[in-house]
Amino acid sequence: MTTHTAPVAAKDRFESLDVLRGVAVMGILMVNIQAFAMVWPAYQNPTAHMDLTGINQTVWFVQHVFFEMKFITLFSAMFGAGIILMTGEGPDSSTKVHYRRMLWLLVFGLVHAYALWFGDILFTYALAGMIVVLFRRMSVGKLVFWGLFWTALTGLFMVGSMAALIFLPEGMSAEDIGMAMSPEQLADHVAAYQAGWLESRSYNAFVAIAGQLSTILYAGRIVGVMFLGMALFKSGFLLARWSAAKYAISAAIGLGLGVPLVWFGAEHALAAEFALGEMWVHTATNYAGSLLMAFGYAAVVMLICKAPVLALVRAPFRAAGRMAFTNYLTQSIAMVFIFVGAPGLGLFGTMERIEQVQLVIAVWAVQLIVSVLWLQAFRYGPFEWLWRALTYGKLHPILKERAGA
Repeated sequence: MTTHTAPVAAKDRFESLDVLRGVAVMGILMVNIQAFAMVWPAYQNPTAHMDLTGINQTVWFVQHVFFEMKFITLFSAMFGAGIILMTGEGPDSSTKVHYRRMLWLLVFGLVHAYALWFGDILFTYALAGMIVVLFRRMSVGKLVFWGLFWTALTGLFMVGSMAALIFLPEGMSAEDIGMAMSPEQLADHVAAYQAGWLESRSYNAFVAIAGQLSTILYAGRIVGVMFLGMALFKSGFLLARWSAAKYAISAAIGLGLGVPLVWFGAEHALAAEFALGEMWVHTATNYAGSLLMAFGYAAVVMLICKAPVLALVRAPFRAAGRMAFTNYLTQSIAMVFIFVGAPGLGLFGTMERIEQVQLVIAVWAVQLIVSVLWLQAFRYGPFEWLWRALTYGKLHPILKERAGA
C-alpha cells in the first residue's frame, strides 16, 4: 500500500470515504446542538434544562435513537481508515508526517475547546491517532478483535458507572452528582452565556478541562472504533468493494438489531422519567446499539455509492466529506455565534429542542451547498488547507487550475 508523504491528490481519493465522512459530520451536529443550546448536564440528562414534553420529547427520542453516538462512531471509524490511507503500512519511519499532523490537530483541538466549545473531539482524536497508527499493520481479524475489546471495556466502565447510581444514598439528587443544576446555578449559567463570549469562558473551560481529563477513562471507545475503521478499510468495506448483496445483508443486520435495542432503551428512559437508578439501561442499549446502527448506516451509504444513478445524491455529501474538518469547525463557530452573547446573538437557553432541529437542518443545507460551490474553485477547504500548510511547512496551492491555464 502506498505511503503518502504529501497531501492526498484528488485522483487518489475514494468517493465512498468522502461521502460517508460527509454524512458523519452532518449527523454529529444533530447531537451536539444540545450542548451548544442548553446547559451541559442536559446532554446526558435531558430533564436538566428546557421543555421535555410533546414535540420536544419526540425530538429527544429521535435524536437518541437515530443520532446519538451513531455518527460520532462513523466519524471515528473514518479517522482510523484515514490513518491507513495517509500513512500506508510501511515502516514506522514513514509516520513522521502523521505525527506532525496529529500535533497540529491537538493544537486545533485546544483552541477549539477553549476559544469555542468544550465538546471538542479533535484533542482526543489527536492523542488516539498517535497511538492507533502504531497498530496499522495488524491483520483485519486482529484489528476487529482489539477494536471490540477496547470498545467493550470502555462500555463496561461507562455502564458500570451509571449503574452505580442505583446505590446513591437516599436523598441525593441529580444536582448533587453534577447531572443537573439548582435553579440558581442554572440562572447564572444561562446569564453568563447570554451575556457574552468572555463571560462564558470560565464555565466553558471548566467543562472542557473535565472532558479532557476523562479522556483517559473513555478513550477506549475512540481507539476501539478507530481500529474497527482500519479493519473495514482493509477489508474493502469502506471502499464500496463488497457486493451489493453483502452490503444489504450488513445493513439489515446492523439496523435490524440496533434500532430495536436503542428504541427499547429510549422508551425505558421516558417511562422511568430519567430516574438516576434507571439511566444505565438506555446508556447500555445505546452504547451497544450505536455500534450496530453505525455499521448499518455505513452499509447503506456503500450501497448508495455503488449505484451510478445516485451520483447527484452523493455529490453534496462527497464535497462535505472532503471539507469535513472545515465543516466541523464552522459548525462550532456558527453555533457559538448564535447561542453565546456579544459579539454573538446570545440565544442560549431560549431555543427549544424542536427549534434546535430546525436550525440544524438549515445548517446542513448551507454546508452542503457551500461545500459543493467552494470545491468548484478551491482544492481544499480553508481549514484543511491550513492544516496541510502547518503539517508540511509550506503553502500548497489552494486555487484549482483553470482549464487551458
